[in-house]
Amino acid sequence: MKEIKVTLPDNSVRKYSEGITPQGVADSIGPGLSRAVVVAKVDGFLRDLNHQIFKDCSLELFTGESPEGHDTLLHSTAHLMAQAVKTLYPDTKITIGPTIENGFYYDFDLDESFSDDVLDLIEQKMKDLSKQSQEIVRHEVSTNEAAEIFRSLGESYKLEIIEQINPDDTITMYKQSDFTDLCRGPHVSNTSKIKHFKLLSTSGAYWRGDENNKMLQRIYGTVFSTKNALKTHLYNIEEAKKRDHRKLGKELKLFTFDEEIGPGLPLWLPNGAVMVEELEKLAKETEYQAGYDMVRTPHLTKGVLYEKSGHLDHYKDSMYPAMDVDGSEYYVKPMNCPHHHKIYASFPKSYRDLPIRLSEYGTCYRYEKSGQLFGLMRVRSLQMNDAHIYCTKKQFKNEFLSVCNMYLEYFKIFGIKKYTMRLSLHDEEGLGKKYVNEPELWLETEKWVRDALIEGGLKFEEVPGEAAFYGPKIDVQVWSAIGKEFTLATNQVDFAVPEKFALNFVDEGGMNKVPLCIHRAPLGTHERFIGFLIEHFGGNFPLWLTPVQVVVLPVSDKVSSYAYEVNDKLKKNFVRSYVDSRAEKIGSKIRSAELAKINIMIILGEKEQIQNKITVRKRFLGDTGSTDLNSFIKETKNEIDNRRLPHSKETETKS
Repeated sequence: MKEIKVTLPDNSVRKYSEGITPQGVADSIGPGLSRAVVVAKVDGFLRDLNHQIFKDCSLELFTGESPEGHDTLLHSTAHLMAQAVKTLYPDTKITIGPTIENGFYYDFDLDESFSDDVLDLIEQKMKDLSKQSQEIVRHEVSTNEAAEIFRSLGESYKLEIIEQINPDDTITMYKQSDFTDLCRGPHVSNTSKIKHFKLLSTSGAYWRGDENNKMLQRIYGTVFSTKNALKTHLYNIEEAKKRDHRKLGKELKLFTFDEEIGPGLPLWLPNGAVMVEELEKLAKETEYQAGYDMVRTPHLTKGVLYEKSGHLDHYKDSMYPAMDVDGSEYYVKPMNCPHHHKIYASFPKSYRDLPIRLSEYGTCYRYEKSGQLFGLMRVRSLQMNDAHIYCTKKQFKNEFLSVCNMYLEYFKIFGIKKYTMRLSLHDEEGLGKKYVNEPELWLETEKWVRDALIEGGLKFEEVPGEAAFYGPKIDVQVWSAIGKEFTLATNQVDFAVPEKFALNFVDEGGMNKVPLCIHRAPLGTHERFIGFLIEHFGGNFPLWLTPVQVVVLPVSDKVSSYAYEVNDKLKKNFVRSYVDSRAEKIGSKIRSAELAKINIMIILGEKEQIQNKITVRKRFLGDTGSTDLNSFIKETKNEIDNRRLPHSKETETKS
């Protein structure tokens, strides 16, 4: 039998007989890898572990802890769940079961509802099937053959999917025992590799997301490569429920919605308004130091502006309908870009004036479909620290990196430890449709952005087909303290729209040139960012950001006057405080302050009044002793001014 060479990631070369599989290679390396491996890459392409190799190749082996391995486990477990449902309820019709972030779901058509007891039953059946060590085999068939197989099985939804596939294409199926499903793969080679899983919840879902179609039943689940990883994930799920920004937003009196105002239009309550103001203050300070100029633009604009910018062509479905004003069509503002272009064009510019950085704090309005609205995360009114930078090609790299570094500074301030930047690129098929038809400019600007990210040492991944219509962009992905992923902000390059607006500057040679434009909003929308911060901190905000920084707790009415004297002095020093003057015992007042997640309590009794002192109690630290008010104010202002991260149980343990 012919011998082939397999090159591993460490550049070592192993020789095997042709027909070896990735699992066979893993077996030859060691028993630990043999058990842990779930998928492989052969010459850069993901393959099943039982894929036979007949020529020299490069080979990477992935365990379930890798992104490639985890995704494979998720796909495979979705099929295992569908097999369990079909085993328990043979009349069920199966539909689709894709992966989602750290999980999967599968939609089923059956009459019986999935109660918690049924989920437990399905999960137990999945465990039984896993223990049976069923081989999972990939089959490639024609569309006609696939249609015949699923027709014989009575799977009408699968037939509908197959009918939409090109008849000349080859279809991939996976079979384990008597269960067969469509899937591109790859999958694990044996059900025994699927061990640490959990079914999480159920919901209804229309077939293909169309409310005119039948309502199906959806089961959500997850799987991990180890018991501890699953345990950690389930803990984070429970913690996420506690941290849900909608729940905490109500408890902490940050924001509310009202049907008479309209869905997706949040009302900021006094506590929430404080947070908005503090974010704006932070951003304005940062931008002032970075050389930005503040501007203001109206909420209402003629439609001709958006025709010129291209937004009506590309984003009309996300804009509110036009209104007739004096015979002209007006729109409420969905974005600031064209207005800033007009400001740039209001006076002639020289190369000496560039870069020009225009910043604005205002509200934009976008029509989000009602089914997509979600607390502060998807709303229809958006407040943001929007800005546009106009620069030369030579200045581009420094300006783009400066924006990215601004993100990194914000990450430090908010304790965001995990992030990545998604470099969204164009695709050739979209030129002239989804994207401006300038193929050379696309390649050129994408290279500029890529080079800037590499030079800056920034973590990024490339995503084709997700660019803005006028140029490549960076979507900033961050993870909260409990590992939940959010899209925070964007940094976009615009090589097309400035020309549409006839923007120019006079270069060193006296020639008119068109500037590049960078669109950026490092904090995203305040709505979405505050939603993120609520969940990130679990409501335990840093002192500078928390709506109430200090509560003064008099032990009795005898020290009421002293309590108000202390409070007045705090307010004169711009410390946000109030007096809890309720006729309650001090223990009750402390519990109320704890529930409201107030960072600092000042406790005043007769002793403190006589000594002209205060007793300080801090969250997670308890009583920190007696001090004079001036020293306390100095220390507190220092913590606020430096925007220190909040003290927590974790930081106390480490200190």
